[in-house]
Amino acid sequence: MAYRIHYDTDRSRWYLTASWTIPPIKTVPLAHARTGGLISVDTNADHLAAWRLDEHGNPCGRPRRFFYDLSGTANHRDAQVRHALIRLLHWAQRHGLSIAIEDLDFSAENTREKHGRQKRFRRLISGMPVSKLRARLVSMAAELGIPIIAVDPAYTSRWGAQHWQKPLTHKNRKTTRHDAASIAIGRRALGHRIRRRTAPPPHDQSDRVGHRTAQAGHGTPGREGTRPRILGPRTRSVSPDAARTRETSASTTVRDAPVDQDWVQDSLLLTD
Repeated sequence: MAYRIHYDTDRSRWYLTASWTIPPIKTVPLAHARTGGLISVDTNADHLAAWRLDEHGNPCGRPRRFFYDLSGTANHRDAQVRHALIRLLHWAQRHGLSIAIEDLDFSAENTREKHGRQKRFRRLISGMPVSKLRARLVSMAAELGIPIIAVDPAYTSRWGAQHWQKPLTHKNRKTTRHDAASIAIGRRALGHRIRRRTAPPPHDQSDRVGHRTAQAGHGTPGREGTRPRILGPRTRSVSPDAARTRETSASTTVRDAPVDQDWVQDSLLLTD
């Protein structure tokens, strides 16, 4: 840090100016940031919905929500956002995981020309502290050495509610739409597909009733798409060089009959 002390003779005042340089944020390879899974976060108007995912994109444990109150003065709102981010970062630091967030930008989404008279929706978007939260999260995570992964926010809420909300809801846990959206964000950050595969018919020709609905990797044989050709003898097939176990049966058609066979035509019996 550099300090500059100046005395104003006209006003009889001392002025102290301090300047410093923020060190550049260290970047890590994406493969290293994905190691061991991550914590995915969905940003909302009053809370952060977070869920821990393993490296295969499966949710672990229970979802967590970090609430904040954006009513009151600017200092109160800033303190609420800081407190929610500190709890989130401490959770990620305790498990040594990265954080995945959406790359949101609502600067042009709250205009009347965009949404007409939907005043409630425009007020909801304007109240989300997206830019302030993102700036504080990046700066605070850099101090703690926690990598941040920003992903495309397209269809994360819709596909998360469609494919993950119902399977993860049971009598002891109610999964919200925001919790399901956090799973979609984390799976996209890990490079997996968001949408789950649907189960085939009960008696399909290739996969019987025991077909799996879990998401398969890109190189896993048997996933959706063209299956790789496996060289060698196939099931229920005989190699061309294999010895026959029984004689060939005689043909029942005249075209395939042996050449040396004599055919005899019986005389017709004429009757009155």
